[in-house]
Amino acid sequence: MAIPVAVRVQKRRDALRRAGLRPVQLWVPDTKKPGFAAECRRQSELAAQADRADVELMDFMEDVLSDADGWTA
Repeated sequence: MAIPVAVRVQKRRDALRRAGLRPVQLWVPDTKKPGFAAECRRQSELAAQADRADVELMDFMEDVLSDADGWTA
């Protein structure tokens, strides 16, 4: 006879707890929500603007790119 799913799940959870882990619940943005893609673009543009305004970051990126000259993935 097969072991019921609830028993298998409980055994797995007990093993994880014995290993020092604990369960957590994560809430993430709803990617199906209307406007999600537009909000991603908006936030990405804000981050890009901030990066372009950071002269030290731009200098660092230029140095890294010059070190990687000719490298391709």
